[in-house]
Amino acid sequence: MDEAIIGKARDVGKISYEALGRARGLVKPGVKLIDVANDLEGYLKERGYGCAFPLNLSVNSEAAHYTPTLDDAKTFSENDVIKVDFGAEKDGLLGDCAFTIDLSGEHGKLIEATDKALEAAISKVRAGVEVREIGRAIAGVIESYGFKPIKNLGGHGVGQHDLHSEIFVPNFDNGDTTTLTEDQVIAIEPFATTANGKGIVNDSDTFEIYSFAGAAPVRDPETRKVLAEIASKYGSEPFAVRWLSNVIPSRFGLYKAMRELLVAGAIESYPMLVEAAGGTVSQSEKELLVTRDSCEILTK
Repeated sequence: MDEAIIGKARDVGKISYEALGRARGLVKPGVKLIDVANDLEGYLKERGYGCAFPLNLSVNSEAAHYTPTLDDAKTFSENDVIKVDFGAEKDGLLGDCAFTIDLSGEHGKLIEATDKALEAAISKVRAGVEVREIGRAIAGVIESYGFKPIKNLGGHGVGQHDLHSEIFVPNFDNGDTTTLTEDQVIAIEPFATTANGKGIVNDSDTFEIYSFAGAAPVRDPETRKVLAEIASKYGSEPFAVRWLSNVIPSRFGLYKAMRELLVAGAIESYPMLVEAAGGTVSQSEKELLVTRDSCEILTK
């Protein structure tokens, strides 16, 4: 990889981690989710960065892909376990990092399990290592705590304008002998659930994150305006429905346009993912640059 690109990747990783860290001082009982999202997303924009994807604030059995809705009234409660997942974008380079906040004070070990699993996984990363070895390390730590890895979630490659590229890094030994390569950028993200969980996630019927799939014929003039906004501003990076309220301020009108675009094939959806048996979920994630003998943590 070109040294200039690596330098930009380091820069994007650093600002991603800084933005993510703001959540620790903001996520408290009674605080609105939308206020945290506006703060972190605004932090990047004020500094000249885009968002690699909308801020994810997934609570309790929600594992991923919940971002606040337009005019979201939801607040955090004292019983919540929140996955905070976020990243910056600049020149198509994307950051991706996450941690879990436990407002209940009851799931410290679950969070420790994913944090330690991430450390164990990072220690395995080098050019030539098989992804199954990384997954084995993750599952070994999580299971040693008495918890379950989420088996249908995992890490991934990170390319320019491509948040989930090339490679899948499992959270258990899935037998995949694919190897990492030098100068490859990857994100490793262990997910764990409690003993009563199933260890898999299912799609829900909540959709707040989408990406542009391509031009498509739509009849409604307002919907065409939304599509033009998406095509011009977001390209292949995921976006939140609420980001389009400047085009259609009405909640009803905006969601109606999104439904029409989805049916037309102009956009793709990212449904919120929920633990299949309702188990509480934790997550920990870092973005890494693979080197010949080790790796460099970019989101730090």
